[in-house]
Parts: sequence; C-alpha cells; structure tokens
Amino acid sequence: MIQQHIHISNVGNSPAICFDTGLDPRSFARTKMSQCLIEQGFMVKPDGSHKIWRAAGVDEVNGLMRVWGPLFPGKRLDFILEEIDSPNHPKTQTALDALVCWIKAKMFLGETRSAINPGASIICNEDGVFFAPEHLSNRCLYMEGAKLDRYNCPDLIGINETAFCAGLMLYKILTGLHPYPSIDIYQDMREGIFLPIHLAIPNLNEKLSGLIKAALLLPVENKKTTKNGTAILNEILVLLESKETLFEKLPEEKTKKLEKERKSHLLKQNSYVKTKRFVLRNKYLLAGIGIFLSLVLFLVLGTRRTVITTEGMTPEEVIITYYTAFSELNDELMKACIQGADKSDINAAGIFHVIVKQREFYERTTEPILYPAQEWRDNGGELPSPSAFGVTDLEIEKLTRRWDGSEEEGEIVVFSVNYSLWAPTENYEIIRNDRLMLKRDRHGNWRIIEIERTER
Repeated sequence: MIQQHIHISNVGNSPAICFDTGLDPRSFARTKMSQCLIEQGFMVKPDGSHKIWRAAGVDEVNGLMRVWGPLFPGKRLDFILEEIDSPNHPKTQTALDALVCWIKAKMFLGETRSAINPGASIICNEDGVFFAPEHLSNRCLYMEGAKLDRYNCPDLIGINETAFCAGLMLYKILTGLHPYPSIDIYQDMREGIFLPIHLAIPNLNEKLSGLIKAALLLPVENKKTTKNGTAILNEILVLLESKETLFEKLPEEKTKKLEKERKSHLLKQNSYVKTKRFVLRNKYLLAGIGIFLSLVLFLVLGTRRTVITTEGMTPEEVIITYYTAFSELNDELMKACIQGADKSDINAAGIFHVIVKQREFYERTTEPILYPAQEWRDNGGELPSPSAFGVTDLEIEKLTRRWDGSEEEGEIVVFSVNYSLWAPTENYEIIRNDRLMLKRDRHGNWRIIEIERTER
C-alpha cells in the first residue's frame, strides 16, 4: 500500500488536511517550497459558492516538513476511482456521484485555475469538493509514486482539459479499466489509442458512449470531435443525473457481433502501434539500412536487368506466388503480383525485411532470423514460434469471372483465399479471408487488382 502524502491527520488536537512534502528542512528552504504557504486551493460547495483555502502552518514530522491547513472532510477522488476494478462494481454509483460533484465544482469555478489531478481533489457529497493547491499537491503526489498523471493530458487546457479528465474517469468507473494502460500513456492519448467504450461495454447507453469517446478524442489531432469541452460536460451531467438507465439490453446476435469487432479492433490496433512505434523509435537507423539495401540492390540489379513479372502464370499461380513471397519477405516479387491493389502486405513485408537485416547486422549471425511459417511447420517445428513468420493453411477457391471491356482484355476472375498468418511478435494466429480480383495487365500477365480482407 502506498504511503499517502495528501491525507487528513490530527495537528495538535484538531484534524486538518496535511501535505507531507518528503523534504528535510534544508531542502524545503532550498526548493522554495515555503511559497506553497501562500498558494491557494478552493473549497466549492454544492450550491456553487466557494472560498479560498490556504495553508495554516508548517511543521516537522520525523525530520520531514509537513504543510497543513483547514479541514475538509471527505475522500480523495483518485482512491474512489481505483476501488472500481470491474463493471457493475458495488461502489460504481458512489464513484459516479463523486464524479458529478467534481464536474459541477469545476464548472462553478469556470476559468479559475484549479488542480486537475484527481489525487488533489477531496470529495464530500454533502460539503462539495476541495481542490488542493496545485504545486503543493503535485509535489506530494510525485512522492507517492505518481510520476505519470494517469488522468490528464498535458496538451489540453481549460474546459477541454476538464472534459478529457472527466471522460477518462467515467471510462474507468464504468469498465473498471484504465483506457491507457501502457507505459506510452501520453502518446496513446495523443494518437487516440484506446479500446472504444462501446466495445468495452457493449450494452452502455449509446449517447453516453458517444460522449466518452468525444472527450477522449479531444487531444487527438486528426480525429477531432465536433463537441467542445463545455458541451461534453453539460451532456454528461444531464445523463448522469437523469432517471435514464445507463445500460441497455442487447440482442444476443448484436452482442456476438460487437465481441467479434472488439477482438478485430485489438488485433489491428496492436499491430498498428507496434509497427508504427518501432519505425518511429528507429527511423534514423532504418533509413540508413534502407539506403544501404537500396545501394546493394542497385549494384546487384545493375549487373542483371531482369524484370520480375508474372508472365506465364495462371491466376492460381499468381495467388500462390504472392502469399509465398509474403512469407519469404520478398516484397519485390509481391509487387510484381499486384497492380493497384492494397499494398499493406508489401509494406509489412518490407518492414520485417529491414528488421531482419538490422538484427543480422548487429547479431553477426549466419542463422536465419525468420523462417517462413509453412516451412517451419513442414520441418516439424511447432507454431507459434518467435522464429516463424508468414502464411499457413492456404486455401484458394475460384468464385466468379466477368468481363470489363472486351472479352480478351477485360476478363476479371475472383477468388476467395483462406489462410492463417503467424507473426513473431504474437503468440497466436490471425485467421484471414481475402477476396481477390485478378485481371490481365497490358502485357497479358495476370495480376491482383483488388484485395478485400476480413480477419479474426
């Protein structure tokens, strides 16, 4: 259990709000923490009236300096939030009532700056909300180990900052989970990397779900919500204080559909985040490797100008070649198989190819870093494996053919392709179905012109 540095304790013979700074007298003076004695906090009553709170004194306890001031009875908001660890927790309504008090108090203060961190707020439904002096409380929360402020985004200010914090707290109360559990919390906030609440709680009131989503999108540059912080807070208050139920009964079919959507979302999001952040962290190294590989390819291809094509291949052979090349990270051969189709597979193969070359360079190994997953399985290896990548269990079914233009030049064939994809970064398979459309190019070679994908 963490040591509480913001708490209610007796000073003399009377209870008071105390702030344990963790500083000895000399450090307290050197860091100018004595200025916190004139820093103001706020006590906001349920009717909207408020008065300023200031420290009444400072004393030394066990060799460390403690600031104290007038009592405000209640419980810290961050402790109320952390008690909720599952949906439909017995204290969910208590936490929702505390959140309503907090939002109202923030809105009563308006443009007046007050501490945003839930750990700096003490809630008492009858007496209102106490907002501790901001710099003093931040020092104490840091001493408790709160190096990351898990409920606030540093990019927001004013009412938008309050709305984001309220939406995040509401997400935690209703799901029992924090929407940004990773160590890259601020980056997740800025990029909107969280499980949408309608997938976390499928039966949540649709309007409330939309408001939480709007609040969490406030710091996201390319996903700006149309609602501002004031509108979001007002609508949240209306819903939480109304008689309207927060949960709806869903048909079993819709529940299953949303569960499938949730799994798909997590798969795509995890893949996106890992790939993008690896590239961002290693962009200069990858750029250097890319230049090196380009130079090698230029020198090799300069001696033999052979152009890779699908000449002589049937549509089925083009498809097999495409997925085999994917497993072998042969992005050049993959490019020869498609014309105008989505290139996300090619990009993924290119990234893994660079990663493999990077590891080979640093690890000075002649052993393959990655094996094609089918080859790994055929040689008796068990999947999943950290050394295997690619496609297994490939099934190809011809669906239809049609003509787009003349019969000779405009023939289009459509295939359904089922397979499993294994990646070294995951310990499970991704089941995919691709609907492929193939057409002859101007040289008469079959190439993939469209890929429609579903996965689970």
